[in-house]
Amino acid sequence: MDVEPTPTRADGDPPEELAGAGFEELLDEVLHRVRAARDEQVRWRLLLDAVVTMAADLSLDDLLARIVRIAGDLVGARYAALGVLSTSGQQRLRMFLTQGVGPEEAAAIGDLPSGHGLLGLIIDRPEPLRLHDIAEHPESFGFPANHPPMRSFLGVPIRTRDKVFGNLYLSEKESGGDFTAEDEGIVVALAAAAGVAIENARLYEEADRRQRWLAATAQITTTLLGEVTGDEGLQLVADLAREVAGADLAWILTGPDAERLRLRVVSGLEIDPDEIESATLESSSAGTAVRTGAPLTVEDLGAEPQATDFGVLPLRELGPAMMFPLRDVDPTGRIGTEGVLTLAWTRAHADAADQVDVALPAAFAEQAALALRMARGTVEGRRLAVYEDRDRIGRDLHDVVIQRLFAIGLNLQGALRRAGDGPLATRLDEAIVEIDDTIRDIRRTIFELGAMDRSGDVQTEVTQLVERAASALKFRPTLAFEGAVRLRVGPAIVPDLVAVLAEALSNTTRHAGATQVSVLVRVADDAATLRVADDGTGIPDDVAESGLANMRDRAAAHGGACVVRAGETGGTVVEWTVPLS
Repeated sequence: MDVEPTPTRADGDPPEELAGAGFEELLDEVLHRVRAARDEQVRWRLLLDAVVTMAADLSLDDLLARIVRIAGDLVGARYAALGVLSTSGQQRLRMFLTQGVGPEEAAAIGDLPSGHGLLGLIIDRPEPLRLHDIAEHPESFGFPANHPPMRSFLGVPIRTRDKVFGNLYLSEKESGGDFTAEDEGIVVALAAAAGVAIENARLYEEADRRQRWLAATAQITTTLLGEVTGDEGLQLVADLAREVAGADLAWILTGPDAERLRLRVVSGLEIDPDEIESATLESSSAGTAVRTGAPLTVEDLGAEPQATDFGVLPLRELGPAMMFPLRDVDPTGRIGTEGVLTLAWTRAHADAADQVDVALPAAFAEQAALALRMARGTVEGRRLAVYEDRDRIGRDLHDVVIQRLFAIGLNLQGALRRAGDGPLATRLDEAIVEIDDTIRDIRRTIFELGAMDRSGDVQTEVTQLVERAASALKFRPTLAFEGAVRLRVGPAIVPDLVAVLAEALSNTTRHAGATQVSVLVRVADDAATLRVADDGTGIPDDVAESGLANMRDRAAAHGGACVVRAGETGGTVVEWTVPLS
């Protein structure tokens, strides 16, 4: 029986392969197309389910791995991969996730693709690409050794906010043959949905990073207002900033100005504290951040000709860096800079720097500077309260207790004169001696209250040194203090200041022949100044400068200077000045 000819389609004649086909062949073709339509419907339903599950995943790493797995399943690809584009400029791909290649195979292949050849073509031209055979494309570089064979290929870009985030790469259709236009359409739809899900995940991670910066800021404020002071506070600031930013290294410089910065603390690298103390600064991009008062970003710190060179940091191994001035406003309204916080990443982790919103660590640095100033004020307030309390106790002992004992002693002395000789007189005399000893003990206690906990207190050390010099000079030098000397001059400066004063007074005693010497210790404009002036014979032209050189070296070690000059009316003036920061 003849078979009715296949009805023509609206868009033309029936396919040539069906012309003259028998009934069974036509039936097989109809069934094949029905199954294909059903499979296509199932695939779109799977795509819809995948979109719903992707929208609920807020972890970017987990989401990317799920996208790769879903893409391979939807089109039946044996191998699937997702390449995430880099934004640092150091490399084209910063991440390459794969499916279908086991750990052992991946290890045998070696390094992951960097985004050149055929993969780079889709990066440069972000549009879908289907190939029958990868090796036949002119842009193909071929495969490295131990790479599994691949022929058919489908590549589709993923966009977020009209920017290409990465590309999906699919290869080796499991059913054999090439990827179809339907495969391309469903992967394009998956890429569009993936772009939205990726953007949501990135916004979630950005909100999480913002929350972590706020938590770090709160922790800094709470901790610094407690018992943490000095370098411990700076170390905490560096540690928290490095942890939240995901940086490889962090360090803090402090100094009175942009030209006199010193390395104080380092986070992320084990360094001997003595090495930090001896670290020298040749040139620094951080100085620019201090002068401008604005954050500074360096694309490649190791390649910068003006990069900071401390001799203890592996700067040549570092890539991007961010520098944030520690700025705050003092009670007078003057904006000051405590120093510079630097965050740095190695070149291998350069892309992590792109994830950092500069405004967040900048705000953290400003809050940290304010907390450091408040912490210093709290410590100084506590010290001042202790001193005031000791002064009050000393006044009470002197004005009340000693006066009463003195009055009792006078009464006993009057009674002693009337007692004559005998046992009573002896007892009264012993009581008077005990009262005198008690008064001396109380006076010694009053003096110790003033000197207690002042080892390293510059005012006490200087006073004692001047008093000792008086015996050698045969007269007492005049001594004056200006400013908050006791509170502002810390133990790191006191030994050098006292040593310089001792050298200056020794020179005056041995060589000057002076009849007057004045010593002034002044704190003003964030600097401490020691001034020793005499009316002696002055400095000879052929004087050996070993002692004077030591004075200058001690000043230079703190970023200061020592000037020795003739006085206006003769004699010698020594001015030794160091910054207090």
